[in-house]
Amino acid sequence: MQKHPMTKEGADALQTELNKLKKEDRPRITEAIAEAREHGDLKENAEYHAAREQQGMVEARIKQIEAVLGNVQVIDVTKLDPKGKIVFGATVSVLNVDTDEEVTYKIVGHEEADLAHNKISVNSPIARALIGKEEGEEIIVQAPSGNIDYEIIEIQYI
Repeated sequence: MQKHPMTKEGADALQTELNKLKKEDRPRITEAIAEAREHGDLKENAEYHAAREQQGMVEARIKQIEAVLGNVQVIDVTKLDPKGKIVFGATVSVLNVDTDEEVTYKIVGHEEADLAHNKISVNSPIARALIGKEEGEEIIVQAPSGNIDYEIIEIQYI
């Protein structure tokens, strides 16, 4: 089975979420189910059904996180020697040549990609265009709206 890359930060965040689900959420829901059972007839007990539904969602998330963590290759960019090139885990500032708009992206694994926080998947078109390039180089990214020309301004390995 092929391992999927993930940053150390992403793996740590998933492990923290898993610990919370197992040590806090699961016991709290189990307690809520036991408490709801004490109220009698389960067929018409909304608290019981809500707690059982929540339990199902928590257990599904636990399984999902365990599957992801069991199949990742954690890459710590601070321990690499990329020789000035853009690699997985790098944080890259680029300038859109046409609009003069500057944006900074961190190249991460698929599971931790979050565009709202400027974390882009290593499989995204812009990340694929950036990998292996150096500061000062220009890249062309094929987007649905047409080609976008970027200049690489800065690369950080943090």
